[in-house]
Amino acid sequence: MSEFKKLSHVIYRCKYHIVWTPKYRFRVLEGLVKELLTKDIQLLLEWKSCELIEINIQINHIHLIVSIPPKISISQLMGISKGKTAIKIFKSYPQLKKKPYWGNHFWARGYCVDTIGLDEEKIKKYVIYQENQERIEEQQTPDFDTWVSRTFLTSLERKKREKKYFLCQISYSNPLNFNLGVPVLKSGSM
Repeated sequence: MSEFKKLSHVIYRCKYHIVWTPKYRFRVLEGLVKELLTKDIQLLLEWKSCELIEINIQINHIHLIVSIPPKISISQLMGISKGKTAIKIFKSYPQLKKKPYWGNHFWARGYCVDTIGLDEEKIKKYVIYQENQERIEEQQTPDFDTWVSRTFLTSLERKKREKKYFLCQISYSNPLNFNLGVPVLKSGSM
């Protein structure tokens, strides 16, 4: 099975490694809070049509490997994930609302994100190869004006030939149709 996914007008492979922490990196992501977060993050990703590849919730940070469709930005997904999970955690565990979480902020500001893609060296080689191929093709292709004139003349010649062939197939055997300008195809020509 291909690693690429499809939407209506795009084929994509957008995998990201995302890491974020609770405020002040407090060690609170354990036990029931960890279970709640695991379920909620899975539901939120499913709701946003993202594929959860791996999740690892440590006591003071979360690692998430996820495939995200191009129509959703990372910042949008993180805003929703951090916002919705914080609300749910504070509703489920009101004791966490007390100090040190002043202002009802559960998560620290920001996050770390990195793309997971093809091998960087392979991509560099591919890009260099493509650049070399384009140079070779440019050297083999004549200048633009020559190319346009050749293409234009050949298409005109092709149209003339098609028109001559079509006219050869038409017969004006009936004088009434000829006077009216209505062509009649020869019998057996089709």
